[in-house]
Amino acid sequence: MIVTTTNTIETHQVKEYLGIVTGETIIGANIFKDFFAGIRDIVGGRSGSYERVLREAKDTALKEMEQEAQKLGATAVIGVDLDYETVGKNGGMLMVTASGTAVLI
Repeated sequence: MIVTTTNTIETHQVKEYLGIVTGETIIGANIFKDFFAGIRDIVGGRSGSYERVLREAKDTALKEMEQEAQKLGATAVIGVDLDYETVGKNGGMLMVTASGTAVLI
C-alpha cells in the first residue's frame, strides 16, 4: 500500500475515493525516561529514549490508519497528516494521530 502526504501519486490515477481514515495512539513516558531526559536537557544533547517513544507512536498510528484503509479496500492513502499532542496529567502522555484519504488507484 502506498502512503503519502501528497494529494496525488505520480504515475497513478485515483479511481475512487473511499473516505477518511485515521489511526491514533497514546504512549506514556515513564519516570526513568523523564529523569534521564531532564539530565540531557541540562548537559545538552538529544534524548534518545524520547525519540524512540515518538517514533514508536508515529509508526503505530500510521499502521492503524493503513489497516483501516485496507478494510475499505484501498490501495493507497493520500494527503496523510500527522499530529502530535501531549495529554494527561502534566502532559505525561504523548498522543499521535495519523489521518488521510483512502483511495483506490
